[in-house]
Amino acid sequence: MSSDADYAAFLDKANQDTGASSQKQDKGFAQTKAVDTEVPGPISGLDAFYMSETDEPFEPVALKFEGAKLDEGSFGKLIGHSGEVEELDVSEWNVKNAYGEVVDAVKKAGDGKIQVFRAAHGSTRCEYYVVAVVKGKVVGVKAKAVES
Repeated sequence: MSSDADYAAFLDKANQDTGASSQKQDKGFAQTKAVDTEVPGPISGLDAFYMSETDEPFEPVALKFEGAKLDEGSFGKLIGHSGEVEELDVSEWNVKNAYGEVVDAVKKAGDGKIQVFRAAHGSTRCEYYVVAVVKGKVVGVKAKAVES
């Protein structure tokens, strides 16, 4: 039979930090880069969620960008993603016009021209980036999605 002290020791050991990274890593999602410069005001306080099988918050994106044009290839390199990246029309991504607040915030933070990119993380997981280019930066938001 176990004593109370043995049980308490067991609980203490079970609750110890395992030494794993304190940074949250989502299973099934590759690590991508989202911020390496100042986040503009219109997107820094945005409180919106992308609705999928997991409702995830939109997170700020602010990356230095020296290119002339943002396309699928240059965007994939910019975020450090080696998987599939595709560009979507804003109306194709925002079918039910549920993300008007998000689109407006990115327009205000950028140059008014919005681009949407879908970075695939396997067959059912992806990240949606809603971005604009302004003065040597790509600014906007991203959200993780699970779509099965």
